[in-house]
Amino acid sequence: MPTGDVSLPPAAAAGTVGMARDAGVVWPGVAPSVGAESGPDGGVVWPGAAPSVGAESGPGAAAAALARYRRAALGVFQPSLVLASGEGALVRDVAGREYLDLLGGIAVNVLGHAHPAWVDAVARQAGRLAHVSNFYATEPQIELAARLLTITGADGGGRVFLANSGTEANEAALKAVLRLGGSRHRILALEGAFHGRTLGALSLTAKESYRKPYDPFTGPVEFLPHGDLAALTAAFAEGGLAALVLEVIQGEAGVRPLPPGYLAAARRLTEQHGALLWIDEVQTGIGRTGYWMAYQDPAFAGEPAGSGRAGDSPAGCGPAGDSPAGDSAAACANAGVLPDIVTLAKGLGGGFPIGAMVAMNQRAAGLLQVGDHGTTFGGNPLASAAALATLDIIERGHLTAHARELGARWRAELAKVDGVRAVRGAGLLVGIVLEEPNAPAVVRRAQAAGFLLNAPTPDVLRLAPPLILSQDQADRFTAALGGLLKVDPLQVEGNR
Repeated sequence: MPTGDVSLPPAAAAGTVGMARDAGVVWPGVAPSVGAESGPDGGVVWPGAAPSVGAESGPGAAAAALARYRRAALGVFQPSLVLASGEGALVRDVAGREYLDLLGGIAVNVLGHAHPAWVDAVARQAGRLAHVSNFYATEPQIELAARLLTITGADGGGRVFLANSGTEANEAALKAVLRLGGSRHRILALEGAFHGRTLGALSLTAKESYRKPYDPFTGPVEFLPHGDLAALTAAFAEGGLAALVLEVIQGEAGVRPLPPGYLAAARRLTEQHGALLWIDEVQTGIGRTGYWMAYQDPAFAGEPAGSGRAGDSPAGCGPAGDSPAGDSAAACANAGVLPDIVTLAKGLGGGFPIGAMVAMNQRAAGLLQVGDHGTTFGGNPLASAAALATLDIIERGHLTAHARELGARWRAELAKVDGVRAVRGAGLLVGIVLEEPNAPAVVRRAQAAGFLLNAPTPDVLRLAPPLILSQDQADRFTAALGGLLKVDPLQVEGNR
């Protein structure tokens, strides 16, 4: 069981930003370079650099920082806080108030904040080589691609395309699918799906409010009722299918899992009809659900009861750190359902932007050739080093096993709270279904009480905390939840 010890290195613990002078900021211990002048204590004053938002603190700091945000940033977001620092599963705002981060940057910060081994790996790589473009390869990029082929269970013909985000990974996958061409012109997705906001990925996203402003540019994708096997079978019978894209658990739809047997049926149908099975693991991958990938979980992959695995997938596919030395891809290849394409992001970089499309076999890997797709920043050595450090820390700390065990206990305890109708999810991706559709009001109350979470739907609270979350921290939220659910009826009415 991880200890949750994420103490900062001495320099970071002491604070990186020193005193401002002449509208500049002093960074202790940074050697002077061109364009900078020496500051006190061996630091550097960068002319024209404004003091960090975190340099001001106190009750007025939060309001001032939000006002600055609204004056400077495009109004597509409405942040309720300006955060300044974090350690482990805790974050602090510019006023110095502490919060338990139960959203983890929307399933991104799997290691929590400022994990010392991750910070060290990123700093070392930044001091060596940060970016070179894809005219050249780098060792971190090569190592990461090989590592992803292993943990996804790809076969010997699999290949990886590295990008910068989940939507970019899905854009690459969509291009690959469209290269099938010929009579294969249909793509199936599910109602409630969320695959990104760029136009290609948006075509696969079901939410009308996201899609409608950009029609007809979002493409001819067909949406099927979630979890309806009869509808899925009928759609395949019509022919002409290029691919079926699925999320094992739909995060934006309220942490809604596929029903048992659906994933296995989808694999059978795609194989029978020569279509590709594409699984979007952007939110669920990298240990979030208690396995490297959610499709490796026997609960979704259709492993029969009494198979002897006791809930574990074969070594290398299940809880990180349980795998034997050497290549475990062959073991993964026997773990339930194997898709043709897997897309990843969020937790992969531990907080650093990165995405990946894994073409799991030779057929999928052969769809995009030289010049068919590209990226300037994707797979840069800095992002790749961050991802490798994230995978290493998860494996060494047995964090997927921890996510699975803690998640199971936590969901059981949350389900006992008055006002909770159901709890669903897997590992540390948790959806709390409320008896009343007052989730947005509960989120606001939770923030006031020192907890960060969100409401993807009016009646669901989503939790996607760091995988280092402790039992005590989980218990603290469970103990508070009952009081947070006692929302004024007028607030309930206002959120309908």
